[in-house]
Amino acid sequence: MATKEFDSYSERKAFDDRKTGVKGLVDAHITEIPRIFRLPQGVLSDKKPSVSASDFAIPIIDFEGLHVSREGIVEKIKDAASNWGFFQVINHGVPLNVLEEIQEGVRRFHEEDPEVKKTYFTRDAAKRFVYNSNFDLYSSSSCVNWRDSFACYMAPDPPNPEELPVACRDAMIEYSKHMMRLGDLIFELLSEALGLRSDKLKSMDCMKGLLLICHYYPPCPQPDLTIGTNNHSDNSFLTILLQDQIGGLQIHHQDCWVDVSPIPGALVINMGDFLQLITNDKFRSVEHRVLANRAATPRISVASFFSTSMLPNSTVYGPIKEILSEENPQKYRVIDLKEYTEGYFKKGLDGTSYLSHYKI
Repeated sequence: MATKEFDSYSERKAFDDRKTGVKGLVDAHITEIPRIFRLPQGVLSDKKPSVSASDFAIPIIDFEGLHVSREGIVEKIKDAASNWGFFQVINHGVPLNVLEEIQEGVRRFHEEDPEVKKTYFTRDAAKRFVYNSNFDLYSSSSCVNWRDSFACYMAPDPPNPEELPVACRDAMIEYSKHMMRLGDLIFELLSEALGLRSDKLKSMDCMKGLLLICHYYPPCPQPDLTIGTNNHSDNSFLTILLQDQIGGLQIHHQDCWVDVSPIPGALVINMGDFLQLITNDKFRSVEHRVLANRAATPRISVASFFSTSMLPNSTVYGPIKEILSEENPQKYRVIDLKEYTEGYFKKGLDGTSYLSHYKI
């Protein structure tokens, strides 16, 4: 008897309709992952992982000496943003208890009674608080990712507290205040690294929008067959990531996948597509991915995306005029952030750069 043809769409829809995400599969004690989660063979080994962290280590920048040696820190940021697109920051001023509280809040929500979580489940990106599994579930992405997420715009128009689940409400509000403050500082330092006045990027409304996306990566019974997040670059100006101690985040650097080793209390900073565009490739938005979780406990991460993303925004963005010259001509056409984001979401995390569509 011929085997029934694999219908990815209907299997994805059946998974979606349960509204319990990947956590629901783990709670059902599955031992084999469903087909929709299976990566095409060879994807994980397409670029050799770094042999060890000692070969390549993502820059770690200490903000402790900011008042003493601002120029030195600006130089380090310039180097990291140009060559890596990523760096980790320590002594950033966000209290440890704030970092711990948001991680606990994310865990509390994702481990809530499924019936409570279902009331927040939606595919409507215009909703205040959006909980689902895989924003790009119905895109052409090669496989569904082993993670659940919730998202909320915390700026420019913050939610009313009652619009957020009790499990994570206070933590989200408090954490976002600190992200706005740290984002403000990093945009100043990035502006100075471009040789521009320190308020340049802020004056372009690069930090007008803050989208908080909180990920929960359950333990995976077959971690070598799937992935936590497909390789992608971010549709943001800047992303600040808080990751727990489990690890799994990797960035693509010199044809290797390099581990972003967790450092207690550190935050991971990466340049987004929009920053690469407005800096005319001076700063790089780099591909990264998250491996499926092979630990016995869930991995938690909290990403703060500085971008208005899907929100209406009348500003159009192109390379900054002051950094263009005969030797450095404009490489990108101007973009509308909402239009870009809609295209990025439709494409899904398929491992290709969406930014390349806007090259001149």
